[in-house]
Amino acid sequence: MKSNHFTEEHEMFRESLRAFLDKEARPYIDQWEEERRTPRDIWKKMGEQGYLGLGYPEEYGGSGLDFFYDVVFNEEIGRLNSGGFAITQQVTQYMSSPYILKYGSEELKQKYLPGIISGDLVSCIAISEPGAGSDAANIQTRAVREGDHYIVNGSKTFITNGVYGDFIITVVKTDPEAGSAGVSMLVIDRNAEGVTATKLKKLGWHCSDTAELSFADVKVPASNLIGQEGQGFYYLMNGLQLERLCAVPAAVSAMENAIEVSLQYMSERQAFGRPINKFQVLRHRIAQMSAEVTALKAFSYYCCQLYADGVYDVKQCSMAKLLVTEKAEEVATKCLQFFGGYGFMEDYPLARMYRDVRVGTIGGGSSEIMREIIAKIVIDSVGYKSAQTDYAPPKAKKASNGSAPAAPAKEESVGSAAEMLSVIQSQVEKVSALGNTVKFNFGAEQLFIDGTGAANTVSTDDSDADCTVSVSFDDFQALMQGKLNPMNAVMSGQMQIDGDMGVAMKLQSLFG
Repeated sequence: MKSNHFTEEHEMFRESLRAFLDKEARPYIDQWEEERRTPRDIWKKMGEQGYLGLGYPEEYGGSGLDFFYDVVFNEEIGRLNSGGFAITQQVTQYMSSPYILKYGSEELKQKYLPGIISGDLVSCIAISEPGAGSDAANIQTRAVREGDHYIVNGSKTFITNGVYGDFIITVVKTDPEAGSAGVSMLVIDRNAEGVTATKLKKLGWHCSDTAELSFADVKVPASNLIGQEGQGFYYLMNGLQLERLCAVPAAVSAMENAIEVSLQYMSERQAFGRPINKFQVLRHRIAQMSAEVTALKAFSYYCCQLYADGVYDVKQCSMAKLLVTEKAEEVATKCLQFFGGYGFMEDYPLARMYRDVRVGTIGGGSSEIMREIIAKIVIDSVGYKSAQTDYAPPKAKKASNGSAPAAPAKEESVGSAAEMLSVIQSQVEKVSALGNTVKFNFGAEQLFIDGTGAANTVSTDDSDADCTVSVSFDDFQALMQGKLNPMNAVMSGQMQIDGDMGVAMKLQSLFG
């Protein structure tokens, strides 16, 4: 598929990377799958050739290239028909180390990033726990500050690179009473005293390692804190977009490869005196899949371009992840069927793809989570904003009509909850009834929003509500003026939620 997203330099890079992988990786994939491990020297070779750290700054050994080089990288590792090979560097380059690059101290950057880019280091990210998978705000792994160290206790599971990796970007609770505002991120060396790993047996991704990790009084230098304490959930929500996006081009190229090898087999396989690619039902199945994969590829490039332009679009990214991973599962099933009984044999490529693609609809946010995110945006008008960092700051968006963004509304400062009544009443009348009650607790004063009727109404009643939001009066005014994003306020601890979090999510429609 010809695309104007790629320059001649991109295509030269593709040819070079493909030739390297065809020589150094493809011939050994079956062996690595049997051994349940990919040797470390392949990453060192890739680093020496400049295939790692494509978008990382040159000061750490990276190439400082645009995001479509990363798209090429993911497409080419996706073509190898080995999810285990692909995921090792996807986790390292796109899912764990970027937190150090974006939010870490210079000390952490200098310590870890050069090794990631050279291929000497492999990293992982530890979020999921036996009792908390997609619910990252409710993790139980604790990190207690003691002097110049944190003491970490807890466990993580389903951690790719957790056995053979070198360090772990670990999501911990530094304040168990603060909800999502009590989540932080620490870099923990894999071989630190008190860290143990149990290798898990998996359906697919056999040449990668996946672990259950245990932390028993692990002593972690306070300097290994990424960014600020209590900001980990905020960082995580922003980083997940890249995690999901890098999986998309790899899955698309894997589907293209599945169709390609199926066509080759169908041209050679005879049934009833003719090649099976002459049977209409199979031809139409190929035609349908090819059309759908081509459309998804175009959409994936569109989403990648948004990211490359600094546009933080959770909706499009979530849609791409949902559609592509679910289609990959379907393509693997249908293409395996073309091979008949041989498709069930490990000697044929579709058996591995069939196993490997199954986790795509689970990892990085399950399909159910993607649908809920999309539903919140489309139905509840929830908005998501990017964390601002010195690294690759998002570019300003244009309005939907192509004009420049409208000037911000004139700020209106009000001194008390009673004086705020008319202002917020005007605001809440503009949106549909919440269907719930919400109380804003300013300490000495309250504002009560009743959205259970035909329209939202506001009073200063101190009544019980479905959701109580404790916030300073100044921060509440910042919400009203559009200077403070509700989700950002929750993640930063400026707003404390007591009650139904589903109701709290609706606040975005009031102040978006």
